[in-house]
Amino acid sequence: PGFENLTMGYNKYLRPYFGGEPVQIAMSLDIASISSISESDMDYTATIYLRQRWTDPRLVFHGNKSFTLDARLVELLWVPDTYIVESKRSFLHDVTVGNRLIRLFSNGTILYALRITTTVACNMDLSKYPMDTQTCRLQLESWGYDENDVTFAWLRGNDSVHGIEKLRLSQYTVERYYTLVSKSQQETGSYPRLILQFELRRNVLYFILETYVPSTLLVMLSWVSFWITLDSVPARTCIGVTTVLSMTTLMIGSRSSLSKTNCFIKAIDVYLGICFSFIFGALVEYAVAHYSSSQKCADKTPQEGPANELTKEMEEVNITDIINSSITSYKRKISFTSIEISSNNVNCSDLTMKTHEKIKCVLRNKMHRIISYFTIQNPSNVDHYSKLLFPLFFMLVNVFYWAYYLYF
Repeated sequence: PGFENLTMGYNKYLRPYFGGEPVQIAMSLDIASISSISESDMDYTATIYLRQRWTDPRLVFHGNKSFTLDARLVELLWVPDTYIVESKRSFLHDVTVGNRLIRLFSNGTILYALRITTTVACNMDLSKYPMDTQTCRLQLESWGYDENDVTFAWLRGNDSVHGIEKLRLSQYTVERYYTLVSKSQQETGSYPRLILQFELRRNVLYFILETYVPSTLLVMLSWVSFWITLDSVPARTCIGVTTVLSMTTLMIGSRSSLSKTNCFIKAIDVYLGICFSFIFGALVEYAVAHYSSSQKCADKTPQEGPANELTKEMEEVNITDIINSSITSYKRKISFTSIEISSNNVNCSDLTMKTHEKIKCVLRNKMHRIISYFTIQNPSNVDHYSKLLFPLFFMLVNVFYWAYYLYF
């Protein structure tokens, strides 16, 4: 029979079994490609072949043959109002003609196939980036017909989806996928929904070569300064400042690629922050060691200076002047000299001192004790201990870092 005879008296505005049982629509799809997965926009773009099957008793004809109709004849038939949930942009391919297929079977079953490219939102958790695994969905739902009019089902369960296991993505590997049947409860009713859920694991090798290895080498480079003497100020300062600036550039470069996701504290940001802290700590270590060394030299100079001046003065004094001077003036001079030399160890229990002078004296002595407590007695030991502590602590932090982000 001709198609005109089948559609005679056919009302495309009414669904099959109108006023009776709901239409059962079975779906299957092929994933042709996933062209891009964007962390900045949190979406992915995929090209799919969507196939829908349902039975319309108004189109039953005699025979065992099936007919493939011109795609433009779909305008004369009732078709489901399926749409892609969370789709941002979608379009049907139309080269060289609209990529649609209508096939009619003798029992009234209709196969309706479409080629669609769609950009779908995918909520991503980037806290473990780049060692993350993302779960994305492709959801198909009826727009206007609720579950009293239409029911959705996968044609063959998980086997209804093909092509996804053959995908080769630049940054991801498809771990697994599965299909679900659900319902969407809205104000206007309960609508049938089919869900394809797939997990994508990011390939971390690129980021190890691009970011992790250079940042680790910069940290190790900052440790070279521990083997340079404290007197080589330009060499040690140059290494510290250069490594800090290089690490800063590396951090800026890693964040610029994900400019719209800077609100997330990602795993790579944590590692770069750790590396920057160790590099900055190596620079601060040299500043502390050099300052302690200069203070040590400054403490030795005043002790030797007055003693030498006193010796010279005693050599220049004439013997006759010593004899003619009074014993009391000589004792007074010696006592003043001893007080000037040992001013740090003034006895605060002198009865002739006033109360506020005693308080000042006690506070001064306590301050000297506190300063001496934090004063490094041997500045060269700072580099000696840093050679061991910096690498050991960096290895320990790495163990905790990789264990947490890979296994928790």
